[in-house]
Amino acid sequence: MNAVAAPRPDGDGRSSVSLAELIALRARVGRARMAPMSSHAARSGQQSSRLYGRGMDYAESRVYQAGDDVRRLDWRLTARSGKLHTKLFQEDREGCLMILLDTHASMRFGTRRRFKSVQAARLAACAAWYAARAGERVGIMAFGQVDALLRPRSGARGALAVCGALAEWDLQGEQQPERAEPLSDALLRTSRLLHGANRVLLISDGFSCDADARQRWLALRQHVGASVLVVADALEQSLPPSGRYPLEHAGERYDVVLHGERQRRAFQQTLGAGSARLGQLVQSTNTRWQNVDTQTDPLTAVSAVLGSAKGAR
Repeated sequence: MNAVAAPRPDGDGRSSVSLAELIALRARVGRARMAPMSSHAARSGQQSSRLYGRGMDYAESRVYQAGDDVRRLDWRLTARSGKLHTKLFQEDREGCLMILLDTHASMRFGTRRRFKSVQAARLAACAAWYAARAGERVGIMAFGQVDALLRPRSGARGALAVCGALAEWDLQGEQQPERAEPLSDALLRTSRLLHGANRVLLISDGFSCDADARQRWLALRQHVGASVLVVADALEQSLPPSGRYPLEHAGERYDVVLHGERQRRAFQQTLGAGSARLGQLVQSTNTRWQNVDTQTDPLTAVSAVLGSAKGAR
């Protein structure tokens, strides 16, 4: 007789991800007014986006990359430049969103309403439902504590699969030892595992942002539309009031006492270093982004970066 695994109790939605809450976001997205995407090529669904495929309309040429179809080489540009170039063509087809989720231990922190990791899961789920409603496929890749990939799927099945993965990865992250992965490495993996995605959404608190991340981000943006949601706690965004702050890290509890302004400012700058680094990266690369605290409505933030309205801090 085969043993049946007991179902995992649903998270509390504060320090752990609640699968029921992620699924319930479908109704909120369903009632929302969808903002159209500006495009260079139309496709099925409610929004349109820039896509390259094997259609008949020439779009542009770019430097040859490993795996490109040699039958699509642009011989004239190759002869002029001395470097191999590939022709890209526009094609009518469904779009595809790949979500890149930061699962580092730094995400398991929060002083208002919920942990950053829980807010990040809500943002990712909201983005998945948003893409599904727009007729897009959606997939998700985790980096940090969890190294996993869910390949893109279409419709409600795709969004439900993302929600299930978010709840499962949250549980895995709780049980695993700390593991660090620079953002630059995650971006390199993403560029190799796009699976036809034409848009990438990065959700992170920025602590993994390293010196090489900017160049990798620029390289990724040459091939896909990219946007960022920077998740930050209230203590990371503003000067904390004087007082005693109980903190827990790696099972150890600490009391941090803050009185003078210099001490409080140094504390805030240390906590906010990650979001500051990632904020500098997206601003310097003219990337659509939103700064999201742990109390923000996830649909508002997702609509700002995936809809036609410009995302702003």
